[in-house]
Amino acid sequence: MTDHPKPLLDHLLELRQRLIYTLVGFVVVFGVCYLYSESIFQFLVRPLAQLLQTKGPGRRLIYTGLTEAFLTYIKVAAFAASFISFPFIAMQIWRFIAPGLYANERNLFIGLLVTTPFLFLLGAAFAYTIIFPTAYDFFLSFESNAGYLPIQLEAKVNEYLSFVMRLIFAFGICFELPVVLMLLASIGVITVQTLISKWRIAVVIIFTLSAFITPPDIVSMLGLALPLILLYGFSIMMVKILETHRLKKDA
Repeated sequence: MTDHPKPLLDHLLELRQRLIYTLVGFVVVFGVCYLYSESIFQFLVRPLAQLLQTKGPGRRLIYTGLTEAFLTYIKVAAFAASFISFPFIAMQIWRFIAPGLYANERNLFIGLLVTTPFLFLLGAAFAYTIIFPTAYDFFLSFESNAGYLPIQLEAKVNEYLSFVMRLIFAFGICFELPVVLMLLASIGVITVQTLISKWRIAVVIIFTLSAFITPPDIVSMLGLALPLILLYGFSIMMVKILETHRLKKDA
């Protein structure tokens, strides 16, 4: 830790400075993302568009409110800005708390900062490439041309974006499971024995959470639950390595 602790007022002033840097950085990135918000939205809608093209021409997204399309692009820009600006925000967090950490705590925190965006992007990419096409194909299977009136999807842009953002954030956050377990192990809340002995409870919780987060189809639920179970097993190995390293250091 630092040999010369700062007064509380200095810490508050530095915290204010970091918050200002974070806000300014996010606003700048948001402005750039808004200029490309239409392209970003087209990227998000691509999985659905590819499936709709197989259903025939003339498919579209609609909006029914006067400001709905504008607000959708605002949400898209904020959504993209939160992704892009995270490394800068993480850097500000690191520069604020690093002087108060021991060397081993700094190494652990750096590892968590590097791993967090990687796992989040991994979860988001998994949702985009695997879950979205599967879920869309399931829901579009209920379209029908039989009977007096056809049943056809005409999704609203804000509802579609809300659906996409919810799943991307859900998968991204759920894929942070190893980071959470490593952090709890580092402060002594859990041990590798706890993770091994409670694996059945963990599996039940994972399947329950997956059923709650994903759309109401078994494929999407398994698509989230199975990777989380694998990440739980990976977390056990990482916590074991952490405890072994700690024992060697204490010895």
